[in-house]
Amino acid sequence: TLDLNPYRKSNRSQTLIFELAGDLTKAYCKSDTCEAPPHVLFPQLHKICEYYLENKVKVIKPCALADAWLSPYYGWIIENLATAIHPDATAGEAPEIPRYEIHRGNGSTDDVDFWTSKPVYPVMNSHLNCVVADTLQWEQATAYIIDTHPITESFVKNERLNFTIPYRFNDDDREYHPDFIIRLKTPKTRYVIFETKGYVYEGTEEKRSAAERWCRAVNHDGRFGEWQYKMSKLDKVRDSLDEIQQNLD
Repeated sequence: TLDLNPYRKSNRSQTLIFELAGDLTKAYCKSDTCEAPPHVLFPQLHKICEYYLENKVKVIKPCALADAWLSPYYGWIIENLATAIHPDATAGEAPEIPRYEIHRGNGSTDDVDFWTSKPVYPVMNSHLNCVVADTLQWEQATAYIIDTHPITESFVKNERLNFTIPYRFNDDDREYHPDFIIRLKTPKTRYVIFETKGYVYEGTEEKRSAAERWCRAVNHDGRFGEWQYKMSKLDKVRDSLDEIQQNLD
């Protein structure tokens, strides 16, 4: 009979938490923006790992907490914690700022010029004359609502714009292509990265976390306006835009 009981008995939870905190510290130290030395990071991450496992991980019998260190769960925990933990700027820590591609300028719609065999939908409040539709209906409907909403100064569908947000999923580096970018009709320069979803699938929360982290970093930099991220269900697009407008008033 083969089972996990010998593994569970031989691995104490405190030893495993120590291992998790060590691996998370190594992951952070590899980042170009990490300024804290390992001996400062480790005690903080150890407390976070201990709290996370005690309060956020639900163990369903016959499983045990030690099973969280097995694949694929262990990789998911590392990803979740690495994505969620960020500097506490309110306590005086240096905020996280973006890493820019030094060989490219600011993103722009100036270079978006191409032919396509996909259906297109004409729009008014955009620097581009049309929205390219990858779906039968929902992208056209979303573009129409964004185009006609009073909060919209201008917008663009993220097609050939090369706007991506890096994230990790299942221990793999990936790129997230949000659906739309909206510039709001406000005195201060504000943008919304707008995503529409018909249903939640694997990787959705990882994309959301990465986009929100990206917005925080760009806002800390302060040179490119104020950004926020909004994910909306297909039937709630107008409500989501109304909510954004209300929060600005």
